[in-house]
Amino acid sequence: MKKIYRIKDNKEFQYVFKHGKSFANRQLVLYYIEKPRQEHFRIGLSVGKKIGNAVMRNRIKRYLRQAFLELEGCIKPTKDIIIIARHPTRQMNFHEVKKSLVHLLSKERLLLKK
Repeated sequence: MKKIYRIKDNKEFQYVFKHGKSFANRQLVLYYIEKPRQEHFRIGLSVGKKIGNAVMRNRIKRYLRQAFLELEGCIKPTKDIIIIARHPTRQMNFHEVKKSLVHLLSKERLLLKK
C-alpha cells in the first residue's frame, strides 16, 4: 500500500479515536472521520499482541491491506479509517476478512454506490 494511503502517526490515530465515529462486528472494529480536504482515503491498522505472535499479526495486516487494495475504487475518498482486529480474525482466511471489512464499510456507508 502506498504511503499516501497510510496513517502511521500516533497523534493521527488518537485524533480519529477521540473525534471519529466507530462501528464494530465480531471480528473487526472500525473508526473513521471525515476529512473534506483530502483527495484519497487513508487507513491505519492495529493488531494487538493478544491476537498472536508476530507472524499471525502480520498475516492479518497483510489480509486487511490487500482487502483495501481491492476495494480502493469503492471507498469514499474523504475518510480516515482505522481498523482494529479482534481475536476471531486469527482463524479467518483472506476472503472472510474481506467480507467482514465490506460488511463494516457498507453498514457505515463508506462505500461508493455502484
